[in-house]
Amino acid sequence: MRHFVRAFACILACASASVPAFAQSPVAVGVEPEPIKAGAAPRAGAYAPGFDALHYDIALEIPDTGAVIRGRMIARIALRAPRATILPLDFSGLAVDRVYVDDEPVTFTYDSRKIRIPVPTAGRVGDTLHVEVLYHGHPDDGLLIQPNVHGDRTAFADNWPDRARYWFPCIDHPSDKATVAFAVSAPASWTLIANGERLPGNRPAGMRPDPAIEYGPRLLWRWGEKTPIPTYTMVLGAARFVTGGVKQSCVDSKCVDVSWLSFPQDSLSMARSFTRGAAIVTYFSQLVGPFSYEHLTHVESSTRFGGMENATAIFYDEKAISKGENMEGTAAHETAHQWFGDSVTERNWFDLWLSEGFATYFDALFFQHADGEESFRKKMDENRTVYLKSDVITRPVVDSAQKDLFALLNANSYQKGAWVLHMLRGTLGDSAFFKGIRTYYGKHQNSNATTADLRAAMESSSGRKLGWFFHQWLYAPGYPKLRTTMRWDAATHEAVVTLVQTQPTTWPTFRLPLTLQLAGSTRTRHTVELTLRRQVYRFKATEAPTSVEVDPDEHVLKEIVD
Repeated sequence: MRHFVRAFACILACASASVPAFAQSPVAVGVEPEPIKAGAAPRAGAYAPGFDALHYDIALEIPDTGAVIRGRMIARIALRAPRATILPLDFSGLAVDRVYVDDEPVTFTYDSRKIRIPVPTAGRVGDTLHVEVLYHGHPDDGLLIQPNVHGDRTAFADNWPDRARYWFPCIDHPSDKATVAFAVSAPASWTLIANGERLPGNRPAGMRPDPAIEYGPRLLWRWGEKTPIPTYTMVLGAARFVTGGVKQSCVDSKCVDVSWLSFPQDSLSMARSFTRGAAIVTYFSQLVGPFSYEHLTHVESSTRFGGMENATAIFYDEKAISKGENMEGTAAHETAHQWFGDSVTERNWFDLWLSEGFATYFDALFFQHADGEESFRKKMDENRTVYLKSDVITRPVVDSAQKDLFALLNANSYQKGAWVLHMLRGTLGDSAFFKGIRTYYGKHQNSNATTADLRAAMESSSGRKLGWFFHQWLYAPGYPKLRTTMRWDAATHEAVVTLVQTQPTTWPTFRLPLTLQLAGSTRTRHTVELTLRRQVYRFKATEAPTSVEVDPDEHVLKEIVD
């Protein structure tokens, strides 16, 4: 964490210093530009070609009043291409005061969207740069400094999908993961939490070695996350908090503390929702693989979303908690993200189902494990209903044509994504499915993955080609709509069942492994595979069945039509 002490000590002095003559840009140095719109999907291809952010040091001052912050971001950037000469850092809405590369001031340009920073032309692949940016201003988004539901002043980062750029310069894309450390000066009445662990080191000389150091009427807090995480999960939260519920999840000799932080008025409500927080971590650790981080804290917050899976510090909706709503389902979902989304992060936004579909399904799996089959079925029924009634059934799950990242928070990414995993489990069987999940997680832990990576893991675990499955369920729109008829052939003593796929012709003709249950005085089950738009099956029977039921165990996402 080179320059960390100088970074924070210089926030006030440097941010207010005179503008250097070498800085020229379309946005005047020291002036806050109009912010860009959040959530615009980037162009296809490498996001910041030639560069890889390895670590961010973020030194920040949060004011006692108002919302003008002062900060310095120090990034360690690796060169990944020999002719990468301009480093583009995402930044919007705040004033840029100075920029340094390896301690030397540089001329930069800033167009309210990106800071473009020249780097040494003699750099070689593998070289590391240290880039520093001094900045100040009123964040238009990303870092929300505002009263909470009880009227008390708070500050919370809220980055998804690409809103980290509103409060610190970065490569704001899920494909570029990095470690992060914070040094935050905040009002002394607040408790501050951020990613990772509180850090005792890197303090100005003469200060006592407490990680929360008195700084006049304020405190200087230091936190750091040593595992690479995406920028959308790099957060801080500062408010008057009380803490509780500290329990340990221990699996294979690794123990993780699981706790919660709430506003003082909501501690009883918080305690009710998070009593099984450690049990959730234990279950996923045993089912999937080791927890990647130092601890996990569930935090009541004043932010946009009902739950946000920030690595080690999950944020939850203050309104729901203050009303006493049960947040346990949200807790299971957001905790699953610590494996899928935070540790294994989608390389591209259009693969968001690898995060949200997984969290939705593994949420249901926890309640199947903890509360029984009926709880699991109820959740999956709700997921099916939400998807079938949604307005995204005409779009694929992996939707590379979507230009609004917020629009990806839809029933395809969540509910259909969960059903895709459930159907994959039903197709492969539990042994191959969960072996594939563990293989996928183990290979891509603390890194990035794509849908193709998941397919490769599942094909390896099952020994089966699965291109047909992934194409019809993820890269094409819709779902099967099935019309079923049955007649009795007395001459051959056969029940004749006809299945017709009636979905639009712009949707796939689905390949469906199905169970058909024939009922009469007895019940019989038959396994078939539907591959055509219309298919006829004949089953020997001693008497005419009175009804036929398609997929009685609900393994397939479908609609039965009259």
